[in-house]
Amino acid sequence: MTVAAQFSDLYGYAPDGVWAAPGRVNLIGEYTDFNEGFVMPLALPHTAVAAVARREDGVLRLHSADLDAPVAELRVDALEPLSKYGQGGWAAYPAGVVWALRDAGHAVTGADVHLASTVPTGAGLSSSAALEVVTAYALNDLFGLGLSGPELAVLAQRAENVFVGVPCGVMDQMASACATEGHALHLDCRDLSVRQVPFDLAAQGLQLLVVDTRVKHELGDGAYAERRAGCEEGARLLGVTHLRDVPYADLDDALARIERSGADEKVVRYVRHIVSDDHRVEQVIGLLDAGEARAIGPVLYDGHRSLRDDLRISCPELDLVVDTARSAGAVGARMTGGGFGGSALVLVETTDADAVTKSILTAFETAAFTPPRVFPAVPSTGARRLPVS
Repeated sequence: MTVAAQFSDLYGYAPDGVWAAPGRVNLIGEYTDFNEGFVMPLALPHTAVAAVARREDGVLRLHSADLDAPVAELRVDALEPLSKYGQGGWAAYPAGVVWALRDAGHAVTGADVHLASTVPTGAGLSSSAALEVVTAYALNDLFGLGLSGPELAVLAQRAENVFVGVPCGVMDQMASACATEGHALHLDCRDLSVRQVPFDLAAQGLQLLVVDTRVKHELGDGAYAERRAGCEEGARLLGVTHLRDVPYADLDDALARIERSGADEKVVRYVRHIVSDDHRVEQVIGLLDAGEARAIGPVLYDGHRSLRDDLRISCPELDLVVDTARSAGAVGARMTGGGFGGSALVLVETTDADAVTKSILTAFETAAFTPPRVFPAVPSTGARRLPVS
């Protein structure tokens, strides 16, 4: 049964339309977005799909096909940040978008929403951003708000920051809203300028795999916020507004200044990761522009080392993926996303994909870990309206 048909069964009438927004996987550039730096995500074929109808009576009804839970019925004029729907429940994300739109002055008077998602949750693939962006796109169309993809992404980020209480950057929402098929999105998180970078690995005999470790991560548990605060402290000590303004060539001097200030050693580690990861984004862009996709492999491995040792957001399962992939002959690999679980990326020769996958599965079995989910990362299109069927 389609999402539209499920909507009709649930609410007793047909939706006004159906929309989709994808999850994303980040090729390179981790925790750099809230430092106004650079990232390079790509949209996945996995999407959140929403059948939605406009209401005029101030009622917001939300339902997920993926959960055994009743319809959540709210009043749009009673939505408040960090309320019971703003503390981790799935309904916080679409409800937060309604709140953010209204708080920005847009006359959203209610909606009936039915959602279904194929984006794995807790896998670091932005399942929450997909829920936010698909809701934002639907309401933008239904209420004729005339907002652009980047504007909707910023409002969706505000929903997650203020309403849900997760201090994320804007990368996830921008990727879901603005990515295009066959491309990676080079995003400047300061001015939200984007460049669609051709990313046709198959033409070079390569494949990008996502390995979902099935270790659930929670960014609302304080670890993400602690690292963000450490980065902000590093910027303050260096006299810049954001770490994006620290040139890579000056990194050693910058780290020495922080050490002399007596700051906690973790601030040194965080700054080293952010400045070097911005540089890694530049390296990957240059290599892809030169048609040298294989050469990004060592950059991916270096990025994982930085995430593991400097930012310290990896976990045994993620490290096992990367170490096993390297031993099995993968071109490159690194964890991706917010960390503490979630997924890793593995770049392989197409002819080696099955063997590398088998090695990873065997390593997890030997370690008595939960079997991971492995699938190809195919650069896909961003949010859009779907035909109703």
